[in-house]
Amino acid sequence: MAVHEHPHRSSGFRVSFRRNRTGSSSELAVSAVSDTDTVGAYVLASLRLVTGFVFLWAFLDKTFGLGYATPSGKGWIDGGSPTKGFLSSVAAGPLESTFHSWAGDTWADWLFMLGLLGVGLALTAGVALRLAAVAGTAMMALMWMAEWPPAKHLSDGSVSMSTNPFADYHLIYAVVLIALAVAAAGDTLGLGRLWARLPFVRTNAWLR
Repeated sequence: MAVHEHPHRSSGFRVSFRRNRTGSSSELAVSAVSDTDTVGAYVLASLRLVTGFVFLWAFLDKTFGLGYATPSGKGWIDGGSPTKGFLSSVAAGPLESTFHSWAGDTWADWLFMLGLLGVGLALTAGVALRLAAVAGTAMMALMWMAEWPPAKHLSDGSVSMSTNPFADYHLIYAVVLIALAVAAAGDTLGLGRLWARLPFVRTNAWLR
């Protein structure tokens, strides 16, 4: 009798053991995926905050003349122009004369500075990332055309020193902005979730 019962007990034990192992493996896999998603969300949030600081710092430096890219006393509040120096020095590309004509214009200064401030605040807070991506990409596209990386030589014949005919840092910033908007990177370490719950945002997805 005992000889007949022993295999049944052993078989039952093995089936139960296999089920436990399968369940544990599934739980571990789910946990690993969850951990990866969490890490990815924080990496994107960090990228968002750093990129936001790039835009905000440019705005602050050009506004107050903090002594970095903009010398002290040459800030926007001191009567300086945020666009005159850059646009008047454009020396290559099909829009060279157009950029020269825009340099220092009041409307160009305001649009440029509001763009820096708006994109910087949106990225830092994690809200309106789609709008920030559109505005920021437009700004980067114009700056890319102003520097015109495809040119090997400037209009005066000197070597342009371009390091790449297409992919420069303006293009990288544009891609980053688009990626942050698509990934809803404002939901982590930002106000993205709260922003998305607002009635006017729920009815206008482009504000998300």
